[in-house]
Amino acid sequence: MRKIFIITGLLFATVISPAQEADQDSTLIYKKRVLESTEVDFLTSYYSQDGDNAAVSGGIGTEELTDFTPTFVVSIPLNADDVLSIDAGVSAYTSASSSNVNPFDGGKPADPFVASSGASSSDLWANMNASYSHSSDDRNKIWSAKASLSSEFDYFSIGLGGSYTRLFNEKNTELSINANVYLDTWKTIYPYELRPFGKNGNGLSNSLFNDITGDTNYDPIFQEFESKTRNSYSVGLGFSQILSKNLQASLALDVVQQEGLLSTPFQRVYFKDVEDSFIENFQLADAIEQLPETRFKVALGSRLNYFINEIFVVRTYYRYYNDDWGIKSHTASIELPIKITDKFTLYPSYRYYTQTAADYFAPYEEHLSTEEYYTSDYDLSKFNANQYGFGVSYTDIFTKFHIWNFGLKSIDLKFHQYKRNTGLKANMIAGGFKFILD
Repeated sequence: MRKIFIITGLLFATVISPAQEADQDSTLIYKKRVLESTEVDFLTSYYSQDGDNAAVSGGIGTEELTDFTPTFVVSIPLNADDVLSIDAGVSAYTSASSSNVNPFDGGKPADPFVASSGASSSDLWANMNASYSHSSDDRNKIWSAKASLSSEFDYFSIGLGGSYTRLFNEKNTELSINANVYLDTWKTIYPYELRPFGKNGNGLSNSLFNDITGDTNYDPIFQEFESKTRNSYSVGLGFSQILSKNLQASLALDVVQQEGLLSTPFQRVYFKDVEDSFIENFQLADAIEQLPETRFKVALGSRLNYFINEIFVVRTYYRYYNDDWGIKSHTASIELPIKITDKFTLYPSYRYYTQTAADYFAPYEEHLSTEEYYTSDYDLSKFNANQYGFGVSYTDIFTKFHIWNFGLKSIDLKFHQYKRNTGLKANMIAGGFKFILD
């Protein structure tokens, strides 16, 4: 296809008079396509984690989880200037933590450190995105629009967004702005022992409480959420500058406003001023997580990439984050791509993260029942984390290997190991395969 465009451009140029050539932009004679041919990416990852601070059981209990996520991304050139991209994927996970939304439906005695075998132990998340981008004739202006849908058993989301990018200074300077809106709807699922205290329940007279121990006058603080929606609005600004032939820097500012149901309905909380009640080995919830219905987030990030030589490149990243829930965080990472041959590159990397606790966080049985907001979700706690990674990529610009009419352009494989000082540990293996339609 590229050869056809080159030959056509040359033939067209030979029949234009010199005077006409002087008046016309060369991009009208031959213009390189933004995307030469259809590309198909197959991405997949396997993630596993474990820990002992499950939010579902009030800050204690197993956090064991596995997740498998395959995704397809198809990019289609509509003409020389426009590209349509569609990506679709699913995430299939099993979670010992979420299985304890109802810890009493398994064959073993209920226990926060033991997974239940009920329906809440696994779920499937599906997502689809479509984006359209247009580049100007001189390739100095790019705008795009996108839409997304995602769904899970207790969650549905619609997303809309767009961006505009402007390049200056012979494409050495780049400015961009993007905006996104996500409209989410929850199906509110509450801890099993609290459901008898809802609108249509019969309270403590429910047969579930026939074998209650500890405080037998179980009386939780519970009221069903009225709002079942969550809206997120974000605006991002970007600036990138090539400082020299070896050095490139960029800055990014992101602002996010969230409104609606920001609490997770099935996450329990236990109070230190309330006597404990149990069924089997599982402590019954004193309440569910309560968080404000608004959240404002600001993040400022920077990248600095330095080309040392044809073998080594250094990529660095730093981000500062702040929100009105009291969380402040710092992220720093470094990646050192090592090109060992024309086709193979190694990617060792390291990432450090630290954050303060949200104003509304406290560990298991540290909250008071008189507080307005409370959560024992350790994602909102004070912690620091280290992540070590290693990857390898294979690139063949000539796409010698074929599957039907698709040539294999690249393969990327990466492994990451993640550890928090709270005890959470995770591993992830990810792979990506890029094919080009001949």
